[in-house]
Amino acid sequence: MAFDGIVIRNLQNELSTCLVDGRIQKIYQPEKDEIHLLIKNQRQTYRLLLSASASLPLVYLAQKPKTNPMTAPNFCMLLRKYIQNGKILSVEQPGMERILIFNIEHTDELGDLCTKKLIIEIMGKHSNLIFTDASMQIIDSMKHISQQISSVREILPGRTYHLPPDQGKACFIDLSKEQWVEKIFFSPLPLSKAIYTSFQGISPVMAREFCYQAQIDSKKKGLDCSSAEQNRLLQVLENASREISLGKFSPSILFQGNEPVEFSSLPMTMYEDDRTKIFPTISQVLEEYYAKKEISTRIHQKSSDLRRIVITALERSQKKYDLQMSQLEDTKKRETYRIYGEMLHTYGYSVKPGEKSLTCINYYDNQEITIPLTPELTAMENAQKYFNRYNKLKRTFEALSELTIETKKQIHHLESILTALDLSTTEADLSDIKEELIEYGYMKRKGGKKGKKGREEKSKPLHFISSDGFHMYVGKNNYQNEELTFKFATGKDMWFHAKGMAGSHVIVKVESAGELPDSTYEEAGRLAAYYSKGRQAKKVEIDYTERRNLKKTPASAPGFVIYHTNYSLLIEPDITGIQEL
Repeated sequence: MAFDGIVIRNLQNELSTCLVDGRIQKIYQPEKDEIHLLIKNQRQTYRLLLSASASLPLVYLAQKPKTNPMTAPNFCMLLRKYIQNGKILSVEQPGMERILIFNIEHTDELGDLCTKKLIIEIMGKHSNLIFTDASMQIIDSMKHISQQISSVREILPGRTYHLPPDQGKACFIDLSKEQWVEKIFFSPLPLSKAIYTSFQGISPVMAREFCYQAQIDSKKKGLDCSSAEQNRLLQVLENASREISLGKFSPSILFQGNEPVEFSSLPMTMYEDDRTKIFPTISQVLEEYYAKKEISTRIHQKSSDLRRIVITALERSQKKYDLQMSQLEDTKKRETYRIYGEMLHTYGYSVKPGEKSLTCINYYDNQEITIPLTPELTAMENAQKYFNRYNKLKRTFEALSELTIETKKQIHHLESILTALDLSTTEADLSDIKEELIEYGYMKRKGGKKGKKGREEKSKPLHFISSDGFHMYVGKNNYQNEELTFKFATGKDMWFHAKGMAGSHVIVKVESAGELPDSTYEEAGRLAAYYSKGRQAKKVEIDYTERRNLKKTPASAPGFVIYHTNYSLLIEPDITGIQEL
C-alpha cells in the first residue's frame, strides 16, 4: 500500500489531536535521514518519528526509542538551536499532498516569539525534511537539492520554499460531482488509472478499491461506463470524501496468512479472503506494518559491505572446493596404476622389446587386463613409471582429502555468517559479525586494535517464552551461539538446530522441570527452523538433544559443534504466536 494522501490526512488528524500545544522537549537524529521529536503534551510524552529515507520514508508516533549517536549531526543541532522547547501550533496538510507542515512557536535570542516550519515530504526517493522560517525561507534541509540535481525545484538554504508541482492533479474532496465526472468519465484511461492520475492523495490500490465498491471493473474505460455505473462510483467517491473531511478513518492492516500485505485508513473490501486487523490509530498501523521492514532495510544497508566481503569469500571458497573435488576425482586412477606396476613386476619377463601393451591375468580379481606400454622402455621401466604415477596421485589424494575438509568447513562457516547477517537487527549484531570476519582473516581491522570488549553496546540473543512458560533463547550469530551453548546452557538444557544447514542455536532452559511438554519441543523447533537458512522452506528437519551431548572440536569456528546422540523432528518455520520477551 502506498503512503498516500488519505493516510497523510489520517496522520494529520491524529498528530493535531496529540501534539498541538505540546512542547518539544528533546530532538534526536538516530539515522542520517531520520529525526525524532520528544513532545510533552496533555501530561503525556509522544515520540514523533520523521524519516526522509529514500527507501522507506515514514511519519508516525513511535512507541520504541532508538539508540542515538554520541555526537549529534548538524541538522539535529540546528533544530535544537531553534525549536527545542518550542510549542507546536498546528499540523497542516496542503490539499491531499503527501506533505505535513508543523508550525512551531519559539523564542529567539532576544526573547521575542517567532514561528518556524518543519516540513516533511513523503515522496519516495525524493523525500525530504525541510526547515523554514515563517515566510517560507529555507533555513536548512536534510537533503540539499541543487539546480544540477533538479531543474524544477531547488531545496537549499536561503531559497524560498515552494510546494512540489501538482502534476495536474486536483484535491478530490474539494471538487464537485461535475468536476469528478469530467476528470474520470471523459478520460480514455482505464477507470482506476483515471482516478489516481487525476486526484491528489489517491493510490492505485485505493483507486481499485473505489471501483470494487462501485461494482465496476477497474480496467474498464470511463468513456464506456453506463449512467448507473457512473452514479455508483460517484456515490462511493462522495462517501469517501465525506469520511475524510469529517476525520472518520478506519486504520487497518490486511494479512495474507501471517504476512501484512496492505494497510489503509479507509475500509478495504476487495480482499475478501484476507484477515483484517483494526487499530485505534494510524501510527500503530504504520509502526506494526513498517517496524520490521524498516529495521531490515536499514540493517541491510549498513551490512552491505560485510555482506559483499562474505559473498566474495564464499564464492572463492566454493570455486576452490569444486576445483579440489575435480582434482580428487582424478586421483581415483591411482589404484589402477599401482596394479599395472605390480602386474608388470610379475609378468614383465614375457614382454618383448618394442611391444605396446601387455595382456595378462589380474591376480586380484582373476580378470584379464591389458596394460599400455611405452615401447622405448623396458618392462621394469614401465612398471617404475606406473609406480611413480601411483605415488604422486596418492600424495595428492592425501593432501586433497584434508584440504577439501578444510574448504568445506570454510564454506559452512561463511554460510553461517551470511545467515547471521540476515538475522541481524542491531548494529551490535553487525559488530559481532565484523569481529568474527577480522578474527578469521576475511577483513582487516581499521583504526587500531579495538576488540569486542571495546564496543559500546553488547549484542544479545533473542529471548522467547513458550506457551508452557519455558524460556527459549536464540543466537543471532556464531559468537552468540557459542556463548549460549557452552557458557549459558547447563547439561540438561535442550539444544535445537536445523539439520545440515546454517542456523541459530536454540536453547530451552529446563532447570528442575524435568521433561519438556510436546508443545515446547514444537515451539523450539519452529524457532530453530525460522532462524536458519531454511526459513523459506515448507518444512525443516530439526535435530535436538541435551546440551551435555554436544562437543566442540579443537580449532573449529565459533558455534560449530558435534554430537552423536540426538532426536529429530520435521516442522514448519513459522513462529506466529510465540511470545518474544
